[in-house]
Amino acid sequence: MTRFLLSSALTLILAGSAFADEDHAINQAGAIVSAADASKLAAFDILAAHAHRDGRLVTFHMTTNGVAGAEQPDPVGALSGAPVLSYVWPTSLDPATVGFEGGTGILALAATSHPDFDDTPLFDENNDGDPANDGLLWHSHWVVLTPTEACGEGALGVRDIPEGATPAMPATWPGLPIFIDSPGYTPLFDGPEIALTVPFADSDVVAEATYDGVTSALRVNENIHAPLLCVTDVFDIASGDLSLPGAIN
Repeated sequence: MTRFLLSSALTLILAGSAFADEDHAINQAGAIVSAADASKLAAFDILAAHAHRDGRLVTFHMTTNGVAGAEQPDPVGALSGAPVLSYVWPTSLDPATVGFEGGTGILALAATSHPDFDDTPLFDENNDGDPANDGLLWHSHWVVLTPTEACGEGALGVRDIPEGATPAMPATWPGLPIFIDSPGYTPLFDGPEIALTVPFADSDVVAEATYDGVTSALRVNENIHAPLLCVTDVFDIASGDLSLPGAIN
């Protein structure tokens, strides 16, 4: 498993540098394709990441070397130290595109599973009448990622909201003290593929966006805030170098 290294990953994101090696490429359909790697967990070994647009709607896809969504975290029984598994599409979009304070970090779409807590208070994903017990089921988030030294050297985390601060948040922000949105879009799984369709208010902005595909693990910090949620491992990166080479077709 590969650590997010700020010295390389963030430089590549901000510069938008091109990538070129035999294991990673853009195919004729515009997808970022990556060679299979038997050393990686198959459900998180990315073979392709692709996004296509239909007016205001964009569908983000990821194809894996196993059954997407088959692996889920083992619970620890508490919010402190709780593990999270995720399929993530980092984008070049400004966070303000979906309602966050602008210019605050890397806007990423994520599908996550975490059995120890539920961060979608407006939705009852398992339809049992209780909207607070669905964290294990795969669900969607927008998050803003930033360099977070408190998560460890060379690490990223979900941007925290300092005590007393009131930055702009999306209408479906779940109330956690981090830059996270719980919009309720349902990830769809089909064998090796996960797909997630999201709407945008401004289709012209989306048409210029670029993206990548990442599979990763996160963990709630032991002290629960400052930082709250840290990236702990990166299983795979579609481009190989987090250069966001995918164009939304």
